Amino acid sequence: MPSLQQIIRIGYNKIADTKPFPRFVRRAVEWIVMCRTAALGGHVQACPEGHFERIQYNSCKHRFCPTCAYTSIERWLERQKARILACEHYHVIFTLPGELDRLWRANVREMTELLFQAARDTIFELLADAKYLGVEPGMIIARHTWGQTLVLHPHVHCLVTGGGLTADGHWRAVRNGYLLPGRVVRDLFRGKFLAAARKSLERGKLRVPEGQRPQQILNLFNKLGRKKWNVSIRERYADGSGVLKYLGRYLRGAPISERRIVAWDEKKVRFRYKDNRAGKESGRTEMREMELPIEQFVERLLEHVPGPGHKLVRSYGLYAASRLADLQRCRALLGQPRFEAPEPADWQTCVERAGGNEAGLCPVCGAKLVVREVLTPLRDRPRKLPMRRAA
Repeated sequence: MPSLQQIIRIGYNKIADTKPFPRFVRRAVEWIVMCRTAALGGHVQACPEGHFERIQYNSCKHRFCPTCAYTSIERWLERQKARILACEHYHVIFTLPGELDRLWRANVREMTELLFQAARDTIFELLADAKYLGVEPGMIIARHTWGQTLVLHPHVHCLVTGGGLTADGHWRAVRNGYLLPGRVVRDLFRGKFLAAARKSLERGKLRVPEGQRPQQILNLFNKLGRKKWNVSIRERYADGSGVLKYLGRYLRGAPISERRIVAWDEKKVRFRYKDNRAGKESGRTEMREMELPIEQFVERLLEHVPGPGHKLVRSYGLYAASRLADLQRCRALLGQPRFEAPEPADWQTCVERAGGNEAGLCPVCGAKLVVREVLTPLRDRPRKLPMRRAA
């Protein structure tokens, strides 16, 4: 079974002394390679009848860890599914052009804010216009920074209600299954993002990449203002659970699943990816394989470790946490019961839903395993991975 944990450990150790990774990335690697090992301690689980015994090591709980993200994602999905409105939803994707990659790398936090803001304001301004619908919708936005081959590809996935609340407090649904005209959305998003980016540059919030001058960035903005940006309004969904599951898939954990790893050794990694360009031309999804040196694979992977405090999923409008009263009103208008936050499922329940047998039951008699012994973290923890300062 491919193990991203092992791939990260081996690949990182080959490049740690030559690549100036930020401290938060180095710390992420340190926790990931220790996840569910004796270094973090654990406990011995045993059948009360003596049929079975095993050691369970503790999880690191780092949000980029591919090993222990499942429970957190399941709890998030459970809450979101319980509160979304019983109406059609739309999946809208806003993508930044590749020409902005250098600026993104130099300003991840600020560019993230600009991207969220431009996507939100575009949808809200158009849907508030009586010409289109004249409502305030609910919206959940998730930031992704990778493409299928793990290269930098900043974009946001948006779950948008197919309708919203009017100024006089009534629900109005989209007309004829039609959310908004794609060209209008694309052009408004481009204008809003570039205007906000110019203002941020003028105020000194955007750092100019090394080797460039502010005027070059302004020239780039002018050039991109004449370019066609990639904004996609996907087909409508009878409810939002399908899109929520897609957003939740990358809420935590690595941007590639172990199922996509075809083969690997200490020198290279081969993995599957969707060729979106070929898919557009043929009208069907094209799956291909790519092989990379393990160092390059890990370097691509670690570029997407979120920085401290980066909030990658946000809710706006009717789905904002501060708008519970309006959400309850909409639920009543749509014939739904009041929203009550579900109790978070314990990890055993989450694993059982996935069909696994890590939930703590004896495989012989089915009795619930009990903790027989607590294993403290090792006194001699593995030497911390190199902590070179970023250049």
